[in-house]
Amino acid sequence: MNTMTSATNLTLRCSGGLVTAAEMCFLGLLLAGCSQAPSDAFQGYVEGEFVYVASPLAGALTNLAVSRGLDVKAGQLLFELEREAEAAAAREAEQRLVQAKARLENLTKGRRPTEIESIKAQLDRAKANLQLSELDLERRKKLSETKVISEAELDSAKARRDADQASVLSLTADLDTARLGARVDEIKAAEADVQATQAALTRASWALAQKSQSSPTNARVHDTLYRAGEFVPAGTPVVALLPPANLKVRFFVPQARLASIRPGTAVSVSLDGVAQPLRATVNYISTQAEFTPPVIYSMENRAKLVFMIEAVFAADEARNLKPGQPVDVRLSQ
Repeated sequence: MNTMTSATNLTLRCSGGLVTAAEMCFLGLLLAGCSQAPSDAFQGYVEGEFVYVASPLAGALTNLAVSRGLDVKAGQLLFELEREAEAAAAREAEQRLVQAKARLENLTKGRRPTEIESIKAQLDRAKANLQLSELDLERRKKLSETKVISEAELDSAKARRDADQASVLSLTADLDTARLGARVDEIKAAEADVQATQAALTRASWALAQKSQSSPTNARVHDTLYRAGEFVPAGTPVVALLPPANLKVRFFVPQARLASIRPGTAVSVSLDGVAQPLRATVNYISTQAEFTPPVIYSMENRAKLVFMIEAVFAADEARNLKPGQPVDVRLSQ
């Protein structure tokens, strides 16, 4: 009522003469302050949740493949960091893995064919010697029975036969061992070495891959935070993306209207310069009341409590929205 009285007094004061442009403007502002916004319209703004793309490793930025405002596809290259050290580590790990696998294969094969053939030849010679010593022992046993030779000569023949027999057994065991390969413990150690070098290669390959980053989804490049040639610390974002799915509208509803809105409620969003309202669906209602934010120029009483509500757009309608755009939101009929 005080505002209306002031406006009336100003009108009366100016009735005796021409009203200046400044007076008319001031009068318009006063009258506008007394008007009420439609009860089914709520003021809000477009909000965006940005995706900040970074590398977990540090390095100089060698290639910035995108610029601000560019639309990128999922998997499209965004930037690359210096990678010489990581590439060298990956090559070294590859060679170590080849070496470890070759060692394991060599241990499981046993000895080389020529070594096995040599042992077989020695075994054949030992068998021939055993055969001769057994024949000589038989002859000497007969001579000993007729007292032609002494007991000492017979014992000497038995010793040669036993020695040749032991030689055959020893070379037979050597041949079996040569065919088996290395001992079980050595093979297990070689297998563990292969697994360790494989893990080192995996780690080196991962580090090399992290020096280049691609877009995780279809998005628009909101900003680039470094230039080519600058050093980027580990984990520091280089590119900020804004996927269309991450655009939403935030608006504020008096608590008296809160009961009519719930998650899933359809709303229409009007923007300046856009003829047709956009569709959106409420997906979040704040659990805490607050006073009307000063950036929301509501015509209603600012002392009333409001609740912040978020609504998401259909995928094909959010592409051209900009975070911070003021909007009017109405509940769909």
